[in-house]
Amino acid sequence: MDYNTLLALSTDLGYGLLESGAEIYRVEESIQRLLLAYGVPQADPFVIPNCIIVSFVTPEGTAMTQVRRMPSHGTDVDLLERYNDLCRRLCRETPPLPQATEALAQIRQTRRFYSLPTLLAVYFTATAAFSLFFGGGLRDALCGGLCGLSVGLALHAMTALHANLFFKSMLGSALCAFLALALTALGLGEHPQIITIAAFMALVPGIIFTNAIRDVMAGDMVAGLSKIADALLTGVAVALGGGCALTLARLFWGV
Repeated sequence: MDYNTLLALSTDLGYGLLESGAEIYRVEESIQRLLLAYGVPQADPFVIPNCIIVSFVTPEGTAMTQVRRMPSHGTDVDLLERYNDLCRRLCRETPPLPQATEALAQIRQTRRFYSLPTLLAVYFTATAAFSLFFGGGLRDALCGGLCGLSVGLALHAMTALHANLFFKSMLGSALCAFLALALTALGLGEHPQIITIAAFMALVPGIIFTNAIRDVMAGDMVAGLSKIADALLTGVAVALGGGCALTLARLFWGV
């Protein structure tokens, strides 16, 4: 058994799971099950939102450890399911390590990437739908979609500049709130509060907060509390951006 290859395989699998948005307990359990399936008697993975530590002891008594840092990431449910299915298959069949490594690399190579126009279309459709959901009319839905476009463009530009999530959320909320008030002042929109709230839904960290609560319930307090802090800071950023937009609107139009 090439334990260096096994260590790299388990770490890469955990990295892929965490990068695609898996819960902390899922990542740790997947790594542990994979190592036990390949004959490792003792496996102790430790995962937090921005770091993976995989450590185990070989049957010969040699301790092996690898550390991987996790940068900022989002959620990809399709990728998460593929990694999860691969882990289950590897634990069930335990194919040779080169074959398992190749299967893991194939998932990363066939990962789906979406173009900017596709992402902007999703932002437009989602925020327009939220405008209708919150009781707005067709004009509000159109304005909500335009505000969603501004959010998508702002996030894309700030990501290219390697800005952190706090400033991306604050800029996106400021742009969409100011645009909602401007479109209403021009007579295109009817309910600026509905348009603004609908656009804010593209920035609300709902998945982050939900996973944080699940991590806390699973006993991963460090990971859960850090994610809760992340979600709360994102909410504060959205509120600050919206407040700045309202202040500018009051200066320009007195609303």
